[in-house]
Amino acid sequence: MATSTMRDAAARLACVFLVVLAAASTAAGHGVQPLSRIAIHRATVAIDASAAVKASPALLGSKCVYVPCISWIWPRSSNMLSTDKGALKFLLINQRQDFSFALFTGGLSNPKLIAVSNKIAFANPKAPVYPRLAQGKSWNEMTVTWTSGYDISEAYPFVEWGMKRSPSTRTAAGTVTFDRESVCGEPARTVGWRDPGFIHTAFLTDLWPNKEYYYKIGHLLSDGNVVWGKSYSFKAPPFPGQKSLQRVVIFGDMGKVERDRSNEYSNYQPGALVTTDTLVKDLDNIDLVFHIGDISYANGYLSQWDQFTQQVAGITSRVPYMIASGNHERDWPDSGSLYNGTDSGGECGVPAETMYYTPTENRANYWYSTDHGMFRFCVADSEHDWREGTEQHKFIEKCFATVDRKKQPWLIFVSHRVLGYSSGTMYAKGRMFQEPMGRESLQKLWQKYRVDIAFYGHVHNYERTCPVYEEQCVSSEKSHYTGTMNGTIHVVVGGGGAGLSGFVAETPAWSIYRDMDYGFVKLTAFNYSSLLYEYKRSSDGKVYDSFTVHREYKDVLACVKDSRPPTTPGA
Repeated sequence: MATSTMRDAAARLACVFLVVLAAASTAAGHGVQPLSRIAIHRATVAIDASAAVKASPALLGSKCVYVPCISWIWPRSSNMLSTDKGALKFLLINQRQDFSFALFTGGLSNPKLIAVSNKIAFANPKAPVYPRLAQGKSWNEMTVTWTSGYDISEAYPFVEWGMKRSPSTRTAAGTVTFDRESVCGEPARTVGWRDPGFIHTAFLTDLWPNKEYYYKIGHLLSDGNVVWGKSYSFKAPPFPGQKSLQRVVIFGDMGKVERDRSNEYSNYQPGALVTTDTLVKDLDNIDLVFHIGDISYANGYLSQWDQFTQQVAGITSRVPYMIASGNHERDWPDSGSLYNGTDSGGECGVPAETMYYTPTENRANYWYSTDHGMFRFCVADSEHDWREGTEQHKFIEKCFATVDRKKQPWLIFVSHRVLGYSSGTMYAKGRMFQEPMGRESLQKLWQKYRVDIAFYGHVHNYERTCPVYEEQCVSSEKSHYTGTMNGTIHVVVGGGGAGLSGFVAETPAWSIYRDMDYGFVKLTAFNYSSLLYEYKRSSDGKVYDSFTVHREYKDVLACVKDSRPPTTPGA
């Protein structure tokens, strides 16, 4: 286990619990936070002079990931006639504090602390790390968010950026954090609490469309010195309606896995690293990423947010990473969420809303729109009420109604929970195939404004429907759509990495393709009339389901049941 001090050993048991020479444990069940299985309330301190743990090196460098070596000795009996010895290596990320490793007996149910190692210190524990790009509220704005240990009273955060062979600019960043009182319940307030450090966000504005920019994050100290992060680059978004090659990846429900397999996350979200690494390998062919809810699955164990941001930094440092709110980020009783479940572990959205920027008008209401060239994305918050008459329903209609389909022909709806169609077992009960009150509240809007594709997570598998309206396929085509689209294609893409979900045995008539595997969807817009849709498995990056759309603007204008011709905004 990693701790800051021996005094905090029991309280921090859930941070990085290493069951060394303890009773064997079973794999975490689907949907169960592994760290919650540690009986922290039963932890006792019983230091044994005959047991020892040693960590080396004592000082770790300035990189983000470190590999300390841990060795131990543990007596099997009190007379020391028989002992266990061993050594392990771990990947350790900088989380702004010194660490020690501790040796426990008793397994997960009755942990007893018998030895604590020497401290491992960091060359600069406050160093800026894990940059996270996101599109801003205007198309020509990119935001850079990162984590550090520097309060604004200690150092001024900024981003130095510019185009190659051009003078660079320094843009100041805002700084926020949160404390125990900001979250809603336990374990987030108790055994799962860990200081999140300081979160900084800078807004890089007036970008030239599709131009490559270089940037690095920094903190200006009072003595004039600067603590720098690494250098990165990104491509600015295309302007709304720009005709260029535009490629967008969408998935949900990923989570995290330690690369050294040092805890049970390898059973909790077994595909998380597979998806992450597959996307990193193809990042030169990706312009924008949507992670549509159930982000880290920290579930109130806040150290896991640092672990997740480090895992995906290879993606987020280079392309905009847009998130949606899921039940594991938001839900908590009497906190304002539509559902009174406890899936957030007491977080009630605070870490997600702080760690990742989204262009919302109000962070507590996690819905927003964003334009990317020929795409308009309308991102809903399924953890808040979306029914007719609500603030969110009005937002969704405004998002659909204000897009100029002549310049942005590809209209996409995004939500974490399935508000459309899924034949996953959790939604097939009672033959609902959807979140209660889902499509009956929104299908009039999808049809009225001719939404092309609606994406969902929550169910950990992949499924694509035909173009559908009122539970009926409105096209017999499966792979090549031409001309007028008479309905919306609904897609579940919740196989980002968390434990997989099964399907009901019967395949509904509207279900075109189902896959119980890890994967993601990639949309490629070539121009105003051609769109390529691909579902790829994370294991090999190969395409397992696809279709194309070819249509002209007149096809969008054509008469469709219960729809209306699009209007040009401002006309």
